[in-house]
Amino acid sequence: MAYTLCKKARDLIPYQPVAGNFPIRLDANESYFDLSNEESFPPEARLMCKEAMERVRKNLSQVAFNRYPDPLCAGVRQAFAGRFGLSPQQVTAGNGSDELIGLICGCLLEKGARLVTVEPDFSMYRFYGDIFELENRVWQKPADLAINPAALTAYAKAQKAEALIFSNPCNPTSLTLPRDQVRAIIEALPETLVVVDEAYMEFSSDESVLGLVGEYQNLIVLKTCSKALGLAGIRLGFAVADQAITRALQAVKSPYNVNSLTQAVGKAVLESGALCDFCAKAIIDSRAALQKGVAEVLAGKRQIEGVWPSQTNFIFLKTPAADEIDQALQRQGIAIRKMGGYLRLTAGSEQENKALLQALGKVVQ
Repeated sequence: MAYTLCKKARDLIPYQPVAGNFPIRLDANESYFDLSNEESFPPEARLMCKEAMERVRKNLSQVAFNRYPDPLCAGVRQAFAGRFGLSPQQVTAGNGSDELIGLICGCLLEKGARLVTVEPDFSMYRFYGDIFELENRVWQKPADLAINPAALTAYAKAQKAEALIFSNPCNPTSLTLPRDQVRAIIEALPETLVVVDEAYMEFSSDESVLGLVGEYQNLIVLKTCSKALGLAGIRLGFAVADQAITRALQAVKSPYNVNSLTQAVGKAVLESGALCDFCAKAIIDSRAALQKGVAEVLAGKRQIEGVWPSQTNFIFLKTPAADEIDQALQRQGIAIRKMGGYLRLTAGSEQENKALLQALGKVVQ
């Protein structure tokens, strides 16, 4: 009798990023700043880029390639904690936020536990819920795509949720839930693990709940180096929680989950505070310019049903012509992200934004 895959693996659909070679990539919410290319920075920031790269090279020169990486990730955890005013004892480093989401779903929750997610939101939350055989329960956002804290907590209580996870600011809606409303959710669900993914918080008004991790035993905040820091290629994320949860995450993760090269680069960039601040501010300015341009170019277009005011590094819009617009842009060498009847447009460089707006003006009716 031949071996057959178990049902949960057999029925999974692989994650499908935009495939192909495009001169302009505005589909994955990546930073348009490339640390290894000074020319991607404006003249006033090139010295900061150069100094950061000197730190990177120094750290890399000290890596022993024949030795396993530091299992505690002490240096990069210290750098992250220093940047955000935290204790390293509250921080767990991961191979991107995805690994940490997997650890939370697979190790902090029992098989069959009820995981509440919201829709629309980052699809990987439910993906990991399925892999680890949790009961995924989905709360549907209303038409304005905003989270109603009272309605969400009522749903989580009715579902007897062991965990609730959502992104703030939200990917893909680009909306931010104020800190006091996030706090209200945490306090209303004291027996539920609340995971707040703040991958895009550097682009928002400061509504972070990082400072609350010492107050609540049921809170985990996720952060990433892939967005504002422009380090998507090294795969580095962090989970911030009280010491009990942090101790558990440290125990269940792989011993050497973050490689030495990632630790070296991440530490160097996190310690380059001025450059980090510059990049976040520049991307916010790019987002604002793109938002303004989209409003002007798409004003009165019958194919556009809504454009949300962004608090991230992308613009989110609703259109019944999503397939048509996406394909037309691809033919012009521009990749964006199509999500059902919505389009997500990453803010790029000035030249990339200009090319996108010109193309949208031609293809959107």
